[in-house]
Amino acid sequence: MKLTNKVAVVTGGGSGIGRATCIELAKAGARVFVGDIDGVKGEAVAAEIRAAGGAAEFVFLDITKDSAIKEYADVVHQRAGKADIIVNGAGWDIIEPFVKNTPEYWDKIMSINFMGVVKFTRAFLDKMTEAGSGKIVNIASDAGRVGSGGESVYAGAKGGVIAFTKSLAREMARYSINVNCVCPGPTDTPLFRTHTEKAQQALINAIPFRRLAKPEEVADAVTFFASDRCSYVTGQVISISGGLTMAG
Repeated sequence: MKLTNKVAVVTGGGSGIGRATCIELAKAGARVFVGDIDGVKGEAVAAEIRAAGGAAEFVFLDITKDSAIKEYADVVHQRAGKADIIVNGAGWDIIEPFVKNTPEYWDKIMSINFMGVVKFTRAFLDKMTEAGSGKIVNIASDAGRVGSGGESVYAGAKGGVIAFTKSLAREMARYSINVNCVCPGPTDTPLFRTHTEKAQQALINAIPFRRLAKPEEVADAVTFFASDRCSYVTGQVISISGGLTMAG
């Protein structure tokens, strides 16, 4: 899965699955633009990649702000011409009963987990369609496939990402642009560790493999979808869940 001379843009690249994805794409040869709202973490990832001999640079990104998305895309286009690979990895969630959600919570969930994907993708599509090639990989969640208690709006947003992936795949096929979706199950990330210990253990106990996914294991699936190995695969959804979900 060689990505030599490819340019990859990754949201949420400062930690968790996004960080692992940036590192794996760089190992495969891509030039990676690490996008994150946390400058310290984002720059650290880019520096780690460069220290290992890869090509990476950090560019500040707040996907809840249109101006920040435009500025990020402008930087990428100025420095690299276009993006060959888009990875929508940024996400946010707090587990709580739906009846306790506030409107502000709903807005934040949708802004980061759904509209951020839509807006960030759109910022790069013109150059991609002009080139007649590209790979788009959206990181959703198995919550969007099968539902998840305490995550109703989050699951709705991720379900929206799945539907967006399939619909965009149909539209982009004429331009030879592949659009696919990776749905992680419980993964050992900083976000997962914000859940209560009881909630964490309950999820681990429900997984047939009896362990969390490693971020790198999710990043492997992203890298496959970003490579030419999946040139005839589009509109597909794959779960990386250790058997917790077996959606057909």
